Amino acid sequence: MKDVMLNPVLDRYSLVAIFAAMAIYTVAFLVFVWHLSRLSSTSKKMQKSAPKLERSALFILITAVLFHGAGVVMRGVAASRVPWANMYEFSITGSFVIVAIFLFAWFVKEIRVIAVLVTGFALLVLGAATTNFYVQVKTLMPALQSYWLVIHVTVAVLATAFFNIAAALAVAYLLRNWGRLKKSKAPALQLVKRVLSVFPESKKLESLSYRFNMIGFILWTFTLVAGAVWAERAWHRYWGWDTKEVWTFIIWTIYAGYLHATATRGWTGARAAWLSLVGFAAILFNFTIVNLFFKGLHVYSGLK
Repeated sequence: MKDVMLNPVLDRYSLVAIFAAMAIYTVAFLVFVWHLSRLSSTSKKMQKSAPKLERSALFILITAVLFHGAGVVMRGVAASRVPWANMYEFSITGSFVIVAIFLFAWFVKEIRVIAVLVTGFALLVLGAATTNFYVQVKTLMPALQSYWLVIHVTVAVLATAFFNIAAALAVAYLLRNWGRLKKSKAPALQLVKRVLSVFPESKKLESLSYRFNMIGFILWTFTLVAGAVWAERAWHRYWGWDTKEVWTFIIWTIYAGYLHATATRGWTGARAAWLSLVGFAAILFNFTIVNLFFKGLHVYSGLK
């Protein structure tokens, strides 16, 4: 393997871009919250100003994504490779892909309601990445020096992004139903119910969540297969019951169960939404707990 030129100066610029993106994401999050409050207001004048706020929030979010993308690209150039070889790099790349896919889906009007959730999640991921997962650029270990790193992890990132948006839609579904069923005259609860009343109809949220989970499942299936092929190339076996391999299969099983139960067993509504969230919780467990506290051939946190 030829020598790799690392650029720590460019890496620092990348970190600055990520911090700038975090600041702008914060503003976008607040404006999206403001938009929801205006949209649910009893004042007609405030309701009329809601579309303008939404456009402003969208512009701010796009600006944040541009800084975010610049940070990801500079990290990759600084490392002279694709920027997803450790937890920090996977975090900044994965969160960028999540927001980018959300923006591509912006034309679906019903999906816009989860802008607060998507923006807030991206901000949390970047916060964890910069405070807990950051490592300086370094060369890859021999097992990762393969074109399969590009194929396998690219698809895994895409699958995670689709699962994340599906989970956000599931949360929106559960909140929408809770707001519709909860009966109370408390002023604070009435305010919450007014906000939730502007959410799309439950059936639409459920349908969108299912579609995003379906795409995520297809991509995750390819992730599982590509990982097995890469394992055979690197370690001369397709499956070794490594912790990461096992959890990848557990996640696949959860989402397979979700799709099967929804399509053939009539699992709809809250049960399907909760199962979707269980699947995404398993993804978060696989990325955080497994990487940080388990040992194995696939644990590439970069922190040890």
